[in-house]
Amino acid sequence: MKEDKKAQISLITAMVIFGTIGLFRRYIPLPSSVLALARAVIGTIFLLAFLKVRGISLDLPAIKKNLPILVISAVAMAFNWILLFEAYRFTTVAVATVCYYMSPVIVLLASPLVLKEKLTKKQIVCVLAAFAGLVLISGVTGSGEAGTDGLRGVLLGLGAAVLYASVILLNKKLKDIGPYDRTVVQLLVAAIAILPYVLLTEDLTALPLDGLSLVMLFVVGVVHTGVSYVLYFGSLGNLPTGKVALFSYLDPVVAILLSALFLREPFGLVELAGTVLVLGAAFVSER
Repeated sequence: MKEDKKAQISLITAMVIFGTIGLFRRYIPLPSSVLALARAVIGTIFLLAFLKVRGISLDLPAIKKNLPILVISAVAMAFNWILLFEAYRFTTVAVATVCYYMSPVIVLLASPLVLKEKLTKKQIVCVLAAFAGLVLISGVTGSGEAGTDGLRGVLLGLGAAVLYASVILLNKKLKDIGPYDRTVVQLLVAAIAILPYVLLTEDLTALPLDGLSLVMLFVVGVVHTGVSYVLYFGSLGNLPTGKVALFSYLDPVVAILLSALFLREPFGLVELAGTVLVLGAAFVSER
C-alpha cells in the first residue's frame, strides 16, 4: 500500500510537470525543431546519468531485438514534439493540448487495422464525440478559435496527436524490453533524427537565446523530460492501468488552467464544451 501511494505521487507529479511544458514553450524564443533537439539531447544525458547512479545497465540484447521498431517510433516521437511545439505558437496552450489528446481516439480508430481489434458501439460513440469536440475547438463553426493561425495551430496539434498515436501503437509491438531501455534509445534516436533537419533548416549562429531562455531550455530538458520520465516510468509497475489512465488527464487539465490563469489566453464556453467532449471521449475509450 505504501509503494502504491508513492507510485501515485510520482505519477501525479509527472503529469503536472507534463502539463506545464506549453507555458515554458511560450517563453523560449527558439524554433520548435531546435527546442525538440535540445530536449532530446538533455533528456538522454539525464537518463543515462540516472541509470549510472542507480547502477542500472541497459539491456543491450533486448534493445537489439527491438531496434527497428524503436528507431521508427523515435523518429515519430521527434517530429511529434516539433509539431506540438509549433501548435503552441499558433494557438492557445489549452487548444493545442486538447487537440494533442485526440491521440487515444486515433489509436482507437487505427486498432482494427493495426491491432486487429473490433470497435464496440461505445467506442464508436467516443470517436464521434471526440470529433464533434474537435470541430468546436477548431472554430470552423464560427464560434470557437478563429483565424488562420488558430486553425493552423489546431491542425498542428492534431498532426502531433497522429504521430503520438503511432508511437503508442508501435510501442505495443515491443517485446521484452524495459521502459528505461526503450526511453533512452528513443530519446537518443530522436536527437539523431532531428539534428540533420535542424542543420538544413535553421541558422544556429543567429538563434535568439539569452540567459533566461537557456535556463528554461535546461528545465525543459531535465525536468520535463528526464525527471518526469523517471517518475512516470518508475510508477507504472506499481499502479493498475485504469488509475494510470485517470491520472494522465491531469496533464491537459493543468495545461488548460495555466493557459487561462497565467497566459490569459481566451477559453470560452465553446472551447470548454469541445474540451469536455474530446477529453471525456478519450478517457472513456481508454477505460
